[in-house]
Amino acid sequence: MASTTITSNGTAKRKAANGISNGHANGATAPTKNADDQKEHDFFWTYTEEPHRTRRLAIIKAHPEVLKLCGAEPLTKYVVAGVVALQVLCAHLLRDTPFWSLKFWAVAYIIGATSNQNLFLAIHEISHNLAFRSPMANRLFAIFANLPIGLPYSASFRPYHLTHHKSLGVDGLDTDLPTALEAVFLDSILGKAFFCTFQILFYALRPMAVYRVPFTWVHWVNVAVQLSFDYALIALLPNYFSVNSVLYLILSSFLAGSLHPTAGHFIAEHYVYEHISDEARDPENKIPLPETYSYYGILNFFTYNVGLHNEHHDFPAIPWTRLPKLNKIAKEFYDPLPTHESWVYVLWQFIFDDKIGMTSRVKRKQGGRVVGGGNIAAKAKVADWTADEIEA
Repeated sequence: MASTTITSNGTAKRKAANGISNGHANGATAPTKNADDQKEHDFFWTYTEEPHRTRRLAIIKAHPEVLKLCGAEPLTKYVVAGVVALQVLCAHLLRDTPFWSLKFWAVAYIIGATSNQNLFLAIHEISHNLAFRSPMANRLFAIFANLPIGLPYSASFRPYHLTHHKSLGVDGLDTDLPTALEAVFLDSILGKAFFCTFQILFYALRPMAVYRVPFTWVHWVNVAVQLSFDYALIALLPNYFSVNSVLYLILSSFLAGSLHPTAGHFIAEHYVYEHISDEARDPENKIPLPETYSYYGILNFFTYNVGLHNEHHDFPAIPWTRLPKLNKIAKEFYDPLPTHESWVYVLWQFIFDDKIGMTSRVKRKQGGRVVGGGNIAAKAKVADWTADEIEA
């Protein structure tokens, strides 16, 4: 499989190529202009199985000790509590600051967006049952982590995200994939800039447009607790908070999913940043395409090591604190894989590089598993997943 390291100055270091390179690997010729017009504005379709389950089994066979890394991380609950407290404190301090002031937006961008991105990814960790051993404790703690985000989303995130893991790239199941409508209307510099600016709204609304998950008691609790928290800040504690306090929290969430350094991970994780040859682009050739990228930079400190994304998809049951250990143990598996060196540059290149866009994603028609049911469950092409793997 090809791999590319995207550097901060825009150069690409190619480590290996299997029909995936500058268009000349394995005897393949560079695409013609007509071929570009026809193919480069479509998704990368493949008949191959998603790579993470296969690599997980190979790593376990070579390094069975990695299974000892699985399990809940006690540190997570303390980090979440600290960040929630920080955001509540900022909401208190900004209660009398005008919404349109530079101070309000600067604090929301620098502290608020970074903190709420941290909480987004705390909920991501918790959705894999990695804060507590008890699944119920994880569900309830995710609702607590949701409080500074301002709007209820933790209960809905879990089934969609676990389906993303079990159905990576599967058309109609993986809601991380852009829809055809997005591909048509946003595949331009202005369109991509609009998407990056408002991507948090796309990630929030797109899943419901693809398929709906059942509304359970956890959803009701999530909604009730969040609305009660927001109401308390506005009406019950007027000496300590105000409407501006809630606006600060919601603005922080918006900026966390907008043109913010940590928001680069949304695009960096699964968009194809390599030039794909005609040979590799043809799904009949069954050449594996690079569909998950890792990032090993400093921003992982704020984001629960989500940059180690190949590692996370290979072993979703390993918590954030132990993913670097997994990488070290199975280094021969991860060194050849594609990486990014800058999430900021990922956003820049996504917007301004006409070779990268909304359709730069690998899609497959087969496989996958719906987690949590929903109106599409009966239509899903179910892969051979065990019950333990579904909950892993």
